[in-house]
Amino acid sequence: MVRKKQIIIPIAILAVGIVSLIGFSSMKKPPAEKPEVDNTPIVAIENIVVAPMTLKVNSYGVVKPKYETTMVAQVTGEIVELSDTFVRGGLVKKDQLLARIDPNDYHAALIDAEANMASARASLEKEVAQGKVAEREWKHITDTSPTELSLRKPQLAQELARVKSAQAAVLRAKRNLQRTEIRAPYDAMIERRNIGLGSFVGIGNEIGKLLGTAVAEVRLPIADNELQYLIDQGRQAKVNLTGSFAGKDIQWQAQIARSEGVIDDKSRMSYLVAEIQDPYHLKSNNIQNTMPLRFGAYVQAEVLGLEIANASVVPRYLVINDRLAILDNESKLHYAKIDIVRQQDGNVIVSNGLVDGDQMIVSALDYPVDGMKLALADDKTETQETPDKSSDGEDDTQVANTETKGE
Repeated sequence: MVRKKQIIIPIAILAVGIVSLIGFSSMKKPPAEKPEVDNTPIVAIENIVVAPMTLKVNSYGVVKPKYETTMVAQVTGEIVELSDTFVRGGLVKKDQLLARIDPNDYHAALIDAEANMASARASLEKEVAQGKVAEREWKHITDTSPTELSLRKPQLAQELARVKSAQAAVLRAKRNLQRTEIRAPYDAMIERRNIGLGSFVGIGNEIGKLLGTAVAEVRLPIADNELQYLIDQGRQAKVNLTGSFAGKDIQWQAQIARSEGVIDDKSRMSYLVAEIQDPYHLKSNNIQNTMPLRFGAYVQAEVLGLEIANASVVPRYLVINDRLAILDNESKLHYAKIDIVRQQDGNVIVSNGLVDGDQMIVSALDYPVDGMKLALADDKTETQETPDKSSDGEDDTQVANTETKGE
């Protein structure tokens, strides 16, 4: 009996343990499956725009007249007349009278010179007649030949010289009389006037200064390495000038007229000279901006240069060894070989290697490999949000079913 108990009890305990193990095993839930982690690098992109482009070289300068003249007195006398427009800032036309020096003495000098010339001509005619008489008389003398003195040729030459001298005196007197009138040599603006009514001027005294209004100039400093972006080093290039007038930014059109042909020894810059026709819009046929481009104004300049048929602008920091990271149609990394035409500020201008609509990668990659798979931030966000919405729906359904059963 005891032996049976010793055998049955261990067997019973073993059976109970096995049953308990099976029961606990059946109650154990299987481990939840972990979602696959997508390690595809996320990048940000920008679309590349390819379009025709005209290269521009920036510069600056001050507007000055092409022609300016300091007028000085060429005769001596008192100022007896002044024009109302002969004031600072006044606009005058070519040959317009600005001032008049007292002409009375010069009128008298002209009359005196004309009288001397009349006397010289009379003496010349008299000498010509005497020469003819002497020549007729010598024809009756056959035993000797006449000399030039006997024919009065030296006397005739002397009278001719006196006539020419008198003519020169008349011309000089007329010129001095004309110089008593101070006239503008061209259409101009008065920069300053140094005389007044009744003041006395001598030869060489400054009367005033004129600034020609037909053409204005701007000297534009250009770095030597920038000339490569201009056609024919900028000759005849179009220029956009921007300046301020009455508090507003105004633009004027100009053209490069010439290069000064030297490098400045201080700034080490080359200088191109731009010309602006009719800067004050005084001609009726001028169709440019109605705002005048005043002398002395400071302007910014854009010199138009080479034209590129297919150009795009790319941030400089994205270019490595003349290559640019592109996201291709298969969402893979691709390095495009590009031709850089110019570096400007923080960008580079590309002429070849890119197509309009290419997706340029603008975010940094830790370990970029050509051909690696990439993802956009927006696409990955949408992928992650989709399963979350489905699981939320299942939970709501389970809660609804539970509530229904409880009811």
